[in-house]
Amino acid sequence: MGSGFFAILDDIASIMDDVALTAKIATKKTAGILGDDLAVNAEKATGFVSSRELPVLWAITKGSLVNKLIIVPIALLLNVFFPVAIKIILVLGGFYLAYEGVEKIIEYFFHHPAESHEEVSALQQDDSTAEKTKIKSAVTTDFILSVEIVIIALGTVLDENVTIQILTVSIVSLLATIGVYGIVAMIVRMDDVGYKLISRSRNKGFFAGMGALLVKSLPVIIRILAVVGTIALILVSGGIFVHNIAYLHHILPDIASIVRELAFGLIGGLIMVAIISGGKKVVSLFK
Repeated sequence: MGSGFFAILDDIASIMDDVALTAKIATKKTAGILGDDLAVNAEKATGFVSSRELPVLWAITKGSLVNKLIIVPIALLLNVFFPVAIKIILVLGGFYLAYEGVEKIIEYFFHHPAESHEEVSALQQDDSTAEKTKIKSAVTTDFILSVEIVIIALGTVLDENVTIQILTVSIVSLLATIGVYGIVAMIVRMDDVGYKLISRSRNKGFFAGMGALLVKSLPVIIRILAVVGTIALILVSGGIFVHNIAYLHHILPDIASIVRELAFGLIGGLIMVAIISGGKKVVSLFK
């Protein structure tokens, strides 16, 4: 009986070793999307009075956990009963990510609206309604990105047994939520920490300078995250195309993979921008 118990422990240890390895690989694969998720939610969790920033972020975090509780079992079931759907969803998601990335670039260089539709709507609402609107928007964006995170994570363990698949995807999903929103929490509180340092040091000395640096750094960090997230969107989408569309395997094989992925991501995004823009114009003709 004792030997059987230790054999079970040995099996569990072996499984956990395998899960640790596959989770590490899956986390690296999803890093690009996590960067965009971080940038988006850092932006959406700012702009409130100090006392509301963490409650808003907590509401978004709970929404993200619910998203993953919905997505993970559906993805695992699809993998068992309709595995081809995984690649189809990945490619479709890749086109969505490519569109998001390229559309941001086009918007930045060619369109400079004074205020976005979301910002205008928020200004016309009271604080409570504006807060709920931002939370809903953030949770919806998180859902779309979570689909890609879960499927990409699952895609790294398709050759493993079901137990490792379930544990790996679950761990990556949990780490994604804790990691992203934990970092966002630190970012959105940077200015408050800075103000406290300035106040306690009476606006003199090293700590006052550190506080001023934190206050000034917050908007810069958010802008940097937005740029990094946009590039990551395009690279992740290009990587999805290269690895899941057989025809692309043989195009420009001698060029560095990051260049190929960036190129295919840009092309995919431009195609989607053209299709969606054309679709909007056609719809407008019938209004």
